[in-house]
Amino acid sequence: MRIADPLLLLLFFVPLAYASHGWVRRRRAPQNHINFPALMFMADAGLSRRARWRPLLVPLRVTGLVLMVIALARPQRPHDVQETRLRSRNIMVALDISSSMKAGDFQPGNRLEVARRVLNEFVQQREGDLIGLVIFAGRTFLQAPLTPDTDLLGETIERVDIGMLPDGTAIGTALAMSLNQLKDLPPKASVIVLITDGANNTGKPSPFAAAEAARSLGVRIHAIGLSTADTIQADRDLIWRWGRAPARLTRSDEAVLARISSRTGGLFYRATDPQALRHIMSEIDPLERQEVLVHETRDYQELYLLALIPALVLLALELGLSATWLRALP
Repeated sequence: MRIADPLLLLLFFVPLAYASHGWVRRRRAPQNHINFPALMFMADAGLSRRARWRPLLVPLRVTGLVLMVIALARPQRPHDVQETRLRSRNIMVALDISSSMKAGDFQPGNRLEVARRVLNEFVQQREGDLIGLVIFAGRTFLQAPLTPDTDLLGETIERVDIGMLPDGTAIGTALAMSLNQLKDLPPKASVIVLITDGANNTGKPSPFAAAEAARSLGVRIHAIGLSTADTIQADRDLIWRWGRAPARLTRSDEAVLARISSRTGGLFYRATDPQALRHIMSEIDPLERQEVLVHETRDYQELYLLALIPALVLLALELGLSATWLRALP
């Protein structure tokens, strides 16, 4: 089941505030009142049936309002679910969108533009495979869960841009999120492709802890380090921000990525230009395809009537009782 409009659940504060206000008002004595000393003999008299039932009016109204909020949020359940068996590879791509990906050493365009273009080409050739996308910087976000829809995924990749997430490089968190999408699928056909140009500097778990989790599940990690060549021609326009040259992956950065990959049975590649990146992505093709059962939901059934009808009944009952049998003087 899912909620179509979850933001409307914030309206829960209305019945809760009403119930809290009523409770406080009942606990507080009225500021002005009239004493009738002649009626003191009735102090020990029991409450009438109507007086005993009157406190139920508040729960009736509060419950009705709560159910009304649930109805407005539109709970739904899958209605048209189709099961499809595919023989596919399962590929999660973790793409770095930190500010350093602005570097213009991958011509034409910056590192992220080239990575998007090569990824799109790669995705369009993966007919029959399941592919997902995780983007990361200082935080991570599941941009696209595993899907066989290559056209939709290509459009999603084109919308990815620097600045969508706080700056930083949370490699371990991105690997963990990618692994979470693959954990229930055949490991022999599952792989994570990590594309980054920096070292992990934020987030949990650490890249090594994420790699250990991937190794235990049998999922390989291929790491691609984007970095400028060791020698840069002076006449090339590589100054990308504040007059600084593009950052290179250090030997220690490459050692970390290589260790992550080798620990899971994957490979580390250093891409210095778009052609190298294309060649590296083609290395994933030999993965063995495995049969996967895909549940695809095409339609949802509205369930709001299950909350709306009881809500209207309770509110009508509360209004009717307060105006008739449980009526009280002002």
